[in-house]
Parts: sequence; C-alpha cells; structure tokens
Amino acid sequence: MISKKLKAIFGVSIIAFIVHGLEEYFTGFYDIDPIFGWVFNIFSTMSVPQATFLLFQIMFWLALTVLFIAITSDKWRLRLMVISGLIYILELHHFAQAISREGYSPGLISAFIFPIIGFFYWRELIKSFSLE
Repeated sequence: MISKKLKAIFGVSIIAFIVHGLEEYFTGFYDIDPIFGWVFNIFSTMSVPQATFLLFQIMFWLALTVLFIAITSDKWRLRLMVISGLIYILELHHFAQAISREGYSPGLISAFIFPIIGFFYWRELIKSFSLE
C-alpha cells in the first residue's frame, strides 16, 4: 500500500517537475540536450500540426498504459513508483552538464530540489513497501 506521506511527496514532485520543465523550456534545454534531439528527431521532419497530433496521441496512449498498470496490482504500482524514483536520480545530469560546461546549464536551478525530494521519496517508498 502506498502511504499518504509517499503520495504527498509525489504530489510535491509534480509541482517541482512543472517548474523544472518551464525552466528548461525558457532557457532552451531542447537546443543543447543530445538525448532530446535523438528521441524527438522524428518530429523534426513533420509539420507542426502533424507532430503535435502524433505527440499528443503517444502521450495519451502512454498515460492510459500507465493508468492500466497502476490499477492492476500493488506489485505493478511498486514498479511504477520505482521508475518515478529513478527519474529523481536522472535529474542529476543537470549538475554533470553544468560541471562540464563550467557554468549554468538549462534546468540547473530547479534541479537542486530533486535530490532532496528523491531522498525523502526513496526513504518513504522503501518503508511503505517493506511493511507489506
């Protein structure tokens, strides 16, 4: 069972991800990140309406799939929560980019919150699922 505390931490992280995404957007993260370019390169040859429609469809399908998995069982919920937790760790790449650039890297400022959220998230996740 997912604890109320874990749900609250995850809820706070949603706000943090929105702020982080806005920082990345307004500071041009999409122009400098090689992974972003590699993943979304397929959309560069499409018209804006076509790319927008396809991306919306993919995100809708993904949301439905995640929702289905989430309602299937506690075992799958745990797996989804682990994936979410890994994203907090992945966000550390902003620090590596800033070090390699010897300066600001888009998304760096708001990325400082993720190790903190991640610490409390992982602690609560481990505690929540070790009780079962």
